Amino acid sequence: MSETAQRMRAITVGAWGGPELLRETDLPRPVPGPCEILVRVHAAGVNATDWKQRATGGLGLWADPPAVGWDVSGTVESVGVGTTLFLEGDEVFGMPRFPHQAGAYAEYVSAPARHFVRKPANIDHIEAAALPLVSLTAWQALIDTAHLEPGQRVLIHAAAGGFGHIALQIAKSHRAHVIGTARGEKHAFLRDLGADQLIDYTAMDFAAAVGEVDVVLDAVGGDYGPRSLKVLRAGGTLVSLASPADDALRPQAADRGIRAGFMLVEPDHAALRAIADLAARGRLRPAIETVLPLSEAAQAHRLGETGRTKGKIVLSVLE
Repeated sequence: MSETAQRMRAITVGAWGGPELLRETDLPRPVPGPCEILVRVHAAGVNATDWKQRATGGLGLWADPPAVGWDVSGTVESVGVGTTLFLEGDEVFGMPRFPHQAGAYAEYVSAPARHFVRKPANIDHIEAAALPLVSLTAWQALIDTAHLEPGQRVLIHAAAGGFGHIALQIAKSHRAHVIGTARGEKHAFLRDLGADQLIDYTAMDFAAAVGEVDVVLDAVGGDYGPRSLKVLRAGGTLVSLASPADDALRPQAADRGIRAGFMLVEPDHAALRAIADLAARGRLRPAIETVLPLSEAAQAHRLGETGRTKGKIVLSVLE
């Protein structure tokens, strides 16, 4: 293989800070190690954690150079020794290595094979790249942490966002009653996804409008955590996805028999297979706000940081 063929385009950040610091870089193409696969990336999903970590330092876990992104959909280029799950040419999607660096905004990614599953045939690579991180976060919050049961009432803050609209669908797939907070102009979109009750947070206090709920998913942070405790029943669960600072709510919550705290998502082969099955059966479908080329990663971050997008932003890598 020529020296040029062993290189790839990737998006890195030269210093921690604003989106203008994202840059397209020429890097060595990774080589899959034992039990790993090399994926030719077709599309990379953009998530709130991408720009948060870009701005603040990547939890101290990023390599040098710091390469951005975790959501991947693509084709297996080669497999490392001992790998039996996939063959060259298989179409896969996943969330490799989180919260350690994966470098998904790139032409190639190598990672453990079990951080991926086969892409359902009924969704394309853009849709598949929009799913892994938000779907795994919602699954681990609702199913593994809150132990969601049919008929329970779930409150999802920022329900029209990249995470929220996926969490809504996963909750509905488990026959929950779902309440979402979102601006009024996004309510029709959320009703189409199956929301049972919607609250325009710009017009009313959700704590006064919701009634008692069993589970709250809070990707907003700030005062949303303390306010959400007011609407949780005894024995309920508050999962914060915004900041580790929300762990400070635990003592106050425990006094009322409520579980509360911050959660980080992690790679999970079994849950990702369940998510792929939901997508294959048409019960989980990401809404795509916009698709941008890899070279416009900075613009993707600017759009995401407005907090006004509906659904997911995806980078098209195989152009």
